[in-house]
Amino acid sequence: MKAYLDNAATTKCRKSAADLMMRLLTEDYGNPSSLHGMGAAAEDYVKEARKKIAKTLKAEEKEIVFTSGGTESNNLAVFGSVEANKRAGNHIITTSIEHASVFLPMKRLEEMGYRVTYLPVDASGVILPDALLDALSEETILVSLIQVNNEIGSVQPIRKAAEMIRKKAPQAVFHVDAIQAYGKFVIHPKKLGVDLLSVSGHKICGPKGSGFLYVRDRTKIKPVILGGGQQKGMRSGTENVPAIAALSEAVQKTYEDFERKTERMYQLREYFIREVTKIAGVTINGAAGKDAAPHIVSINAEGVRSEVLLHSLEEQGVYVSAGSACSSNKPAASRTLLAIGLKKELLETAVRFSFCQDTTKEEIDYALECLAKIIPFRRKFTRK
Repeated sequence: MKAYLDNAATTKCRKSAADLMMRLLTEDYGNPSSLHGMGAAAEDYVKEARKKIAKTLKAEEKEIVFTSGGTESNNLAVFGSVEANKRAGNHIITTSIEHASVFLPMKRLEEMGYRVTYLPVDASGVILPDALLDALSEETILVSLIQVNNEIGSVQPIRKAAEMIRKKAPQAVFHVDAIQAYGKFVIHPKKLGVDLLSVSGHKICGPKGSGFLYVRDRTKIKPVILGGGQQKGMRSGTENVPAIAALSEAVQKTYEDFERKTERMYQLREYFIREVTKIAGVTINGAAGKDAAPHIVSINAEGVRSEVLLHSLEEQGVYVSAGSACSSNKPAASRTLLAIGLKKELLETAVRFSFCQDTTKEEIDYALECLAKIIPFRRKFTRK
């Protein structure tokens, strides 16, 4: 049996999205900037995609900027907003558990002379509100928070953070990395008080190389890619119409019957946590219940290195990650696990299981069966 439980890394592209993408690659393949009929047809696909996506956010269509994915969306949000607001101050606030596509831009901005505050988190991976309030000042031009952490599934209090920002630093742009949150929660940026919001397509059963940045109307931001002036100059380059249309198809399917599908993911998550912690020496990183995202579980198997467990599971057809897939080929202690204060002896034992709307109980039961056999065996083998 095969159990793919690495959906936070990437999801399987929905067939309807893949079929649409293929049609736009081989049949309706016009350039949306062309003035002839095929170009107009391509432009219509982009307009329709923007309309569908904006509807899920209760946003205006003009507030959606298509990108090549989450990394580009985050880079555009961070560098674009800082460039547009650099005369207002030089202070930026983020968290100590950001994805690399925000963390590394922050490090680059520090090299450029900006002052960056990295907010601490508690043992569940949630920021301390008082720390944010204390950090905000008249010099703060950007606050960037990851809504759902990609390693342990912790959820940040976005609405509360926005209230603090508007009260103490109303000049600051508020960016949310929603790459692991969109499709798992109903997100209305205006209601939450969010100015910029990043999304990636391949996390929600869309194609790789697709994504968007929500840019609230009148938010001060400058483009980071210059060229032909597409998307009103905010992101130049011929629009990837096949990926954009497929992304919108995936979005539409994701938000159909959304509450039922999300509740089912929560039930599967709690079932997995309950059963896996029956195995001796297994603990969970982050929160349980609905204080966490519905699709991510990070476990520690004491005495078994994460790489050993990962490959042992792979041999049985169970696919998981040792932390973030984007950084799993760079051996170093996880910033997230260090930030939550995980014991030193457990830092190299964390493995992430992540689900999607199509994950079955049979897959989870099979993974649990494999874990119950592998962990005691590998622990015994290691001790010898």
